[in-house]
Amino acid sequence: MTITESETLKQKIDQLQPFVGNTPLFPITGLHQNENVKIYAKLEWNQLTNSVKARAAFNIVKSAIDNGELSPGSQLLDASSGNTGVAYAAIAAALDIPFTLCIPENASITKVSALKAFNAHLIYTSPYELTDGAQEKALDLKHANPEMYYYADQYANSNNWKAHFNSTGPEIYEQTQKEITHFITGVGTSGTFIGTSKALKSFNEAIRVISVHPDSALHGLEGWKDMETARVPEFYDPNLADERKEVSTEKAYEYVKKAGQKLGLMLSPSSAANLFSAVELSKEIDQGVIVTVFPDHGSNYPEVMKNIF
Repeated sequence: MTITESETLKQKIDQLQPFVGNTPLFPITGLHQNENVKIYAKLEWNQLTNSVKARAAFNIVKSAIDNGELSPGSQLLDASSGNTGVAYAAIAAALDIPFTLCIPENASITKVSALKAFNAHLIYTSPYELTDGAQEKALDLKHANPEMYYYADQYANSNNWKAHFNSTGPEIYEQTQKEITHFITGVGTSGTFIGTSKALKSFNEAIRVISVHPDSALHGLEGWKDMETARVPEFYDPNLADERKEVSTEKAYEYVKKAGQKLGLMLSPSSAANLFSAVELSKEIDQGVIVTVFPDHGSNYPEVMKNIF
């Protein structure tokens, strides 16, 4: 490895920075009655690879490059069934570095097609073990070839939540003119919730942060985890949440329809679940500014949309 190769890699990752984060805050109207409560949502599809996962993937890769953990000649490795994998793949393609992804066999055709478009090397794992099984396979690969791979490990890498501590949280605080009173969002790796909540609490301890979870281990909210049955991400802190709520897949699908009809937005199920949760929260408070996150767009889920409509 030469200094020139390493510096070139750093230059390439820095050139992607303007295309990650800085997403707009969308006002939600017509779905709640209390005029003293305002609801907003971050449109996270307005960035690289059209999802919130661009933030974590970018920060994980950039930090690894800056620290010398990911260098020319090594390969990026991780496990994912969805948007994080796509974000890694796009970033790796732009950097001209190999990327290997361990992915459950039942991952959506849309995600697999995107991964192949970005030239990711896919290693399929048991559909019954979901991302937990994919993580085990990635660990096996890393242990067998420690010099070949940089294992990003999104479920344990602190640069996941730090991406949101350094960007999502500050963006929300400034976009609401520092008036946000409640932050509510679903939990998967928990990076968005943990990082954004920590940032908001650092600005104003009075801001309430609410985590949202699927109401069943068997759910249709891609990207979300049932923390009682799945492997819990290492940096997840259940004590950070001021309140914990649950949402059903059925309610999420109902709000996919409502968002289209009332807001002109095609939401993914997880985005719609966040919308439902924010609307329900608005019924519990007298006044305030609620902010949630729309992780990605409904167009990423054609199979699901076909079943809903």
